Amino acid sequence: MGDDSQLKINEAQLILAEKRTSLAALRTGLALLGLPMALVSFLVAMSGHYQAENVLAFLVPLLIICLALASLGVYLCWRAVLHLHRADARLARLKNFSQEIKEDLD
Repeated sequence: MGDDSQLKINEAQLILAEKRTSLAALRTGLALLGLPMALVSFLVAMSGHYQAENVLAFLVPLLIICLALASLGVYLCWRAVLHLHRADARLARLKNFSQEIKEDLD
């Protein structure tokens, strides 16, 4: 195996590490999306035990925080998916480099 092939394999390993990082960001984004949904669902389920106008000072900041968390979750998911697509395209270009690298990556 020549130096050029070894460099391409190292590049493929780096791209795969970047993909794992993007998948971790996607998982974090999904968790950030799920947390506000669970919290709002809990508030709706418990709404029979409180009057909204009596706790409005707590509800408004809480809902703003939930909106911020959901927005951050959407951003992280969107960014992770873009990075995953880019990494897949880079891996496809590397696979076209040589049959030896294609066999190692598959």
